[in-house]
Amino acid sequence: MKKLLLALGIFSGFAFSSMIGLDALGQEQVMGGTASAAGRGFAGNAKPGDAEGLSVINPARLAFDAKVVFNLNFSMELDEARKRGHHYSFSELSLPSFNLSFPMGNFGAIGLSLWQHYSSSFNEEFESEKYGSDVKLEYQGSVYELVPTYAVRIPFFRSLSLGASAHMVMGNTSRNLTLGANTDDVADEDSWATGNYKISDYVDGTWEIKDHPAYYTAALQYRGKMVSYFFSFTTGYTLENVLDYNFRFSEIDTLAANRYTREVEVPALLATGINYRLAKRHNIMLDLLWRAWDKDIENIAGGWNMPTVTETQKDVMVALGYQCDGSPLFYESYWNRINYRAGAWYRSWYIKDVFEVGGSLGGGFPLGRKGTTLDIALQGGKRFADTDSQWEEMFIGLRIGLTGIATWGMERR
Repeated sequence: MKKLLLALGIFSGFAFSSMIGLDALGQEQVMGGTASAAGRGFAGNAKPGDAEGLSVINPARLAFDAKVVFNLNFSMELDEARKRGHHYSFSELSLPSFNLSFPMGNFGAIGLSLWQHYSSSFNEEFESEKYGSDVKLEYQGSVYELVPTYAVRIPFFRSLSLGASAHMVMGNTSRNLTLGANTDDVADEDSWATGNYKISDYVDGTWEIKDHPAYYTAALQYRGKMVSYFFSFTTGYTLENVLDYNFRFSEIDTLAANRYTREVEVPALLATGINYRLAKRHNIMLDLLWRAWDKDIENIAGGWNMPTVTETQKDVMVALGYQCDGSPLFYESYWNRINYRAGAWYRSWYIKDVFEVGGSLGGGFPLGRKGTTLDIALQGGKRFADTDSQWEEMFIGLRIGLTGIATWGMERR
């Protein structure tokens, strides 16, 4: 059994380090995760405009929309982790966000967003001839949020707007850790008696907010002729994860079953951003996000003395972006009507000693006369750590979004 545990330890260190926070919350997605925002380094939450639509981090921006906006996004990422001559590659496909918003004239605007806040996905089998055992490890989980939003411009101060949103949390997480039979200490003529038995540790659970239906964001936005900026505050909250543990022998007998609830205290988030417009079409953007984690996160853990906590640090993100707005005139050349984007970002993850730098290029390609666009963003970068226990990760990703603009319920001029 000791040799099995040693093999598991080697494999777990390899697999866990290639995916951020599998036993904690998983990999945190950038707020909203739209393809248009990804193309400019995830900056631009202060930039108003019908094509921008709803911002999860800045609900006040919605008040300046004059048309109905529909937005759907897809993301694919390829990663490679390296450490001491070893490397591991994996990929992930997800639906980061879906947004829909409606303007109501002097009564403000309403919106609804469904976005993926955290995700964890891993599936791998490991065969060790040295330790005479097979290991299978599977993680699947997502924390999604349904976010209704309302925003309104302030009477007599139409350059200012107020917005608020509620974040209703849902999701699930699961882990399957299976150890194969170890026959190293069994004579060859007696190996038949082991029966190729396997021991599995199953964990399944759901996510919700403790004692509240949601957590909340409030924001203030200013829109000027050349400069726009916002400030927002998101309340802290406690995530509750109800877990069912099942310890099984050869998928037949349940050796142990119990239920446990772990709690994750997520601190408040402060955010601000500015958009500076030059020569009508050129935009320079800077966004700052700050969340001060001060408590460790309890892991899924379970059997085999796995680590019980993930240490945390201050979660800070700085994003710098540029966008050249395309011409709204349909009779101009197609190249002049494209939105051109570029950006870069730096981030310290909520996990201690894990940092990320990245850059992106993107474009918004118009489809038809009504303003519908196909947004495409290419992004890449590196995740690294200040400790030898973590693997370095190089990543490259593609985000695709479809943004539709319409005038439902509005009178034709």
